[in-house]
Amino acid sequence: MVVGDIATGTDVVVIGAGPGGYVAAIRAAQLGKDVTLVEKDAYGGTCLNYGCIPSKAFVTAAGVAHDAANAEEMGIHADPAVDMAGMTSWKDDVVDQLTGGVEKLCKANGVNLMEGTATFADENKVRVGHDGEGQGSESLEFEHAIVSTGSRPVQVPNFEFDGEHILSSREMLALDSVPESLLVVGAGYIGMELSTVFAKLGTDVTVVEMLDSALPGYEDDVARIVRSRAEDIGVDFHFGEAASEWEQMGDGITVRTEDADGEVSEFGAEKALVAVGRSPVTDTLDLDAAGVETNDEGFIETDDRARSNVEHIYAVGDVAGEPMLAHKASKEGQVAAEHLAGEPAALDYQSVPAAVFTDPEIGTVGLTEAEAEEQGFEPVVGQMPMRASGRALSMNESEGFVRVVADEPSGFVLGAQIVAPEASELVAELALAIEMGATLEDVAATIHVHPTLSEATMEAAENAMGHAIHTLNR
Repeated sequence: MVVGDIATGTDVVVIGAGPGGYVAAIRAAQLGKDVTLVEKDAYGGTCLNYGCIPSKAFVTAAGVAHDAANAEEMGIHADPAVDMAGMTSWKDDVVDQLTGGVEKLCKANGVNLMEGTATFADENKVRVGHDGEGQGSESLEFEHAIVSTGSRPVQVPNFEFDGEHILSSREMLALDSVPESLLVVGAGYIGMELSTVFAKLGTDVTVVEMLDSALPGYEDDVARIVRSRAEDIGVDFHFGEAASEWEQMGDGITVRTEDADGEVSEFGAEKALVAVGRSPVTDTLDLDAAGVETNDEGFIETDDRARSNVEHIYAVGDVAGEPMLAHKASKEGQVAAEHLAGEPAALDYQSVPAAVFTDPEIGTVGLTEAEAEEQGFEPVVGQMPMRASGRALSMNESEGFVRVVADEPSGFVLGAQIVAPEASELVAELALAIEMGATLEDVAATIHVHPTLSEATMEAAENAMGHAIHTLNR
């Protein structure tokens, strides 16, 4: 029997249950709103199901295998066997635990869950279509809407994803065997993370990048350390080359690239990963029906309350633009929920940290020295090399540094760039310093446990002040 278009009402409809959407839904429900969360695929969105969590599971597992196989210097000799199917199964268990937890949290907070695909009918109504024969659709009238539909991988012309030869990051994270060889298109953070993972698992990895360096957007000395480490574990880089076409050759493929002079190169591989960025999923929502505007790239432009040009319709996460970070999405979702509930909430992006889970990791927050100068500050910089860290040396991970940028007259911390083991954890202290308006003296005067990696943060602050003990002062 076909179910007709049944109309119901809700205070808040949230479209998309990723880290922006489910946080927004739970927070709005906590504030007394009747909330309906619409999700067409899986709770937790791309982050929990196909991105952040599965990729970090692979990063961890590949690191265990690689470290065990390369620990002779520590007196450990091992030859680990990699069971890719087992690794993927373990990863899936981690994902299932987290996504199940999201669903339980939503229900426990009184959020109404609805499966289906939402499109706007007008500025106060969405239509939710339910998949499956005879499932029909229903309409939801709302007072407020929060769009959190996320993003999808960008496709390169002539390299449409086929799930067999040309793969997206989602498909790479579902493999049940380790490919003998892999051609990666793109040396951004996704390409670099997965290149490192599969090189550590024994894959012959080649990276082609149309720009002239890996990790564009990061300072040269940060990116150089990560690239050098990737080369040490066998990743082969080719910069200034754009992937142009491919063809199947036997059980594998041949990929052709072209440089700025028109010179063509060929690379053979079992599979190719295309990782050149992500684009917002806004084209499926019929935003015009609600009067919501997007820019030329498809992003919904928002104010510091996460509102679109239609004041009662909010947008959070990847659909709202860069940076495309799960934790930024969650904060936007929280602010949107609080604002629509009448709470005094606004966004402040000055202390949003970012991390890249390469080897070593990268963690950044706030301003670089150059950016601080551009904004009229008088920056002073302090740096602590990890080769001077007792804990880093005892981990056999001495590449990288912690760098702190501050305003010299006031001492206020403005930013940090970290390339080091556990940089994703270390950056939190400096994000807090920026958020609370801490000074170099505050950071330097905080006693840190010895021996730890976090001591490098204290030493970098002391170095900026000119009295570091364990590294030469600038």
